[in-house]
Amino acid sequence: MIEDDAELASILIDYLKEYNIEIDNFEDPFTGLGMLSLKKYDLLILDLTLPGIDGLDVCKEVVSKYDIPIIISSARSSLADKVTSLEIGADDYLPKPYDPRELEVRIRAVLRRYDKKIDKKETSVGADSLFVLDEDKKEIKKGDEVLNLTAAEYAILSFFIKKRGFIISREELLNNLEEYNLDGSLAVMINRIRKKIENDPKNPEFLQTIRGMGYKFSD
Repeated sequence: MIEDDAELASILIDYLKEYNIEIDNFEDPFTGLGMLSLKKYDLLILDLTLPGIDGLDVCKEVVSKYDIPIIISSARSSLADKVTSLEIGADDYLPKPYDPRELEVRIRAVLRRYDKKIDKKETSVGADSLFVLDEDKKEIKKGDEVLNLTAAEYAILSFFIKKRGFIISREELLNNLEEYNLDGSLAVMINRIRKKIENDPKNPEFLQTIRGMGYKFSD
């Protein structure tokens, strides 16, 4: 949730917790936007009147970068704001003030619609890119070639493809792939993947190391 009203945020967090809905709130919209690239969330609750940036601009940026449903929660109740929010990609608009119970119901309704939309989606990621991930077949292609990957290599490269263009820290990789116990072998696994995807593994063009920050995959 991106909501600069700390008192309202606290009320919503405590209420929704009773319905097994866990909320991370960010009063600063720029911090909230940054966290979307670091952590997987099921839904965004977004205020429109925010410090430093209009909530509609936040909505536009989220829609352009992330596949996540958005509920606008705002005291701005003009028809223009409602229409614009929905036109740029928000899934619902809830004008303040409202009963927290209504927000809980709206969250579940939006997630149900979103889950149905996901079920109808193609399972390939990056269909127009050099590297294509097919999650149904559990395979990754480079061009027309299916890469010969171990389970751990597939998991790592899949994660990079889904985060294409973003810098991924070592800690984020380890946290998201903890079942593979990569703590002592991540560098080795990265090198093995480079040998399978790079034209020159010693001078990688696709999976690059960003000094002091982590890795970045782009194609």
